[in-house]
Amino acid sequence: MSQISFCAIVTGSSSGVGAATARLLARDGARLVINYVHNREGAHDTAEACRQSGAAEVVVVQGDVSRDEDCRKIVRGAAPWGKLDALINNAGTTKHVQHGNLGGLSAEDFQRIFAVNTIGPYQMIRAARTLLEASAKRSGRAAAVVNVSSAAGISGDGSSVAYVGSKAALNIMTLSLAKALAPTIRINTVCPGYIDTSWYAKGCGEERAKQLRDSVLEKVPLKTVSTAETVAHVVYFLANSGSSNITGENVRTDEGMHLIS
Repeated sequence: MSQISFCAIVTGSSSGVGAATARLLARDGARLVINYVHNREGAHDTAEACRQSGAAEVVVVQGDVSRDEDCRKIVRGAAPWGKLDALINNAGTTKHVQHGNLGGLSAEDFQRIFAVNTIGPYQMIRAARTLLEASAKRSGRAAAVVNVSSAAGISGDGSSVAYVGSKAALNIMTLSLAKALAPTIRINTVCPGYIDTSWYAKGCGEERAKQLRDSVLEKVPLKTVSTAETVAHVVYFLANSGSSNITGENVRTDEGMHLIS
């Protein structure tokens, strides 16, 4: 039987951390499923960049991870490979609302944010379980799930109360599933702090985003900010065999912000 290269799904990979992670995996000749909801152009740009970087195969699948049928559709993109070495649950959403503004979030806001940020990863893991276990059987080591969460789920600070709650739930769900799915699947979470992407500008405007960036730079011990690429390197590590002895971890990539009392 011929050796099939590393196979991975990266949700929400039309831009940001997801796109950067896909590009890193592509350098190793991986087979990749690129996923998007609305940004078709960005997804195909990511796919082309991955092909140029050396990906063995790239499949682009539109789908909203809050919908279970879409999760199964995304996973079907990897089905011809007969295995899945890594599932990167990167898709996420928020609504920017000051925490004291209790009228700024509706029940529908909570439901949408939790549906994407918490239920979506659960549904993706459930849909991908058979392929992940097939990878473990072939390789003799656990397949990897990496959930891209947020330091907001630990600190309680973030774009909104609903967002904080959804990421806190994702963090603890990682621990629960890491116990339940071992030894064939290992699950870890990356918890970035501020990431210097267009995410904040789109949500709260250019001026507020700049103020936030400047504030982070002033406060954090390392006097720098994360980029999509620096976070992607941590995701990449947790997705690969170099981290085969790690499961159930919430890894903070926040430039030391959590060290500030």
